[in-house]
Amino acid sequence: MNRGAERAALGALGERLASEHLERQGYRILERNFRCRMGEIDLIARRGGELVFAEVKLRKDASHGEAREFVTAAKQRKLLLTAEYYLSARPWAQDLQARFDVIEVYAPQGTEENCSVFQLENAFS
Repeated sequence: MNRGAERAALGALGERLASEHLERQGYRILERNFRCRMGEIDLIARRGGELVFAEVKLRKDASHGEAREFVTAAKQRKLLLTAEYYLSARPWAQDLQARFDVIEVYAPQGTEENCSVFQLENAFS
């Protein structure tokens, strides 16, 4: 498998594990890989009056830093703009309490085996 295909497969694994984690916590996944001209949001989920815009970061380990550290200020700005666009197009969502979470997925073997998933609520605003 070439490097690009391997990265895409790992990204898909991380997003699937993050989705399953959210669903176990009672969230309903509304969107996966929501894209617009401002950027992309990995997962958008709802639980009651909460609306979560989630950035998923998968790493094999934290030897080069924790996964959350890879959500840069520039990435945060793009996520904020994309979320604003999402909300502006969906009047029903404007009354919900929105927040930005980072979901860290650690996959030591690059597979589901021995994976850990951590959800950091209100990771930034």
